[in-house]
Amino acid sequence: MTRDAAGPSTSDDRHDDLLTVLPRLTQLSAAFNKGRLTERAAEAAGLALDRPAMGVLVTLRTADQPLRIGEIADRMQVVGPHVTRQVQALEKRGLVRRVADPHDRRASLIEPTGAGLEAANRYVTSLLGWFAEALADWPRQDREDLTRLLIRLADDVTARLARLDEED
Repeated sequence: MTRDAAGPSTSDDRHDDLLTVLPRLTQLSAAFNKGRLTERAAEAAGLALDRPAMGVLVTLRTADQPLRIGEIADRMQVVGPHVTRQVQALEKRGLVRRVADPHDRRASLIEPTGAGLEAANRYVTSLLGWFAEALADWPRQDREDLTRLLIRLADDVTARLARLDEED
């Protein structure tokens, strides 16, 4: 019996395509965590930093400009005090520094030092190398589609979650 013959589709029927994706998202998340991908990349880059510290460093590296603590927190989707602790630890290691905000003398911006930028680049190179190997047999168009769709998914999910947070 087809759905048309059975009557109107239920809400479950409308989400059948997503139902096949959900376990794969869970599988990827588990694989990344169980496989210790971020930790392995840090080790390969010669860094003894935990995931949150690497997150701050990579966020600064990809920003290509100094950021306020709040901006780092927003990009990482965490709270400011969490970032403050990480920045303090990274400062002690000489990987980031505070600079004056040219638009507000009361505020400071965070930027990577030369050593911090080198560390972030080694880490990113390690991660990208791992993904490049995992996708090595994929046709170029599939890799481009994956990139485009992951960007779209991340942006749409983030925006939807932000709207939910605003409603609370």
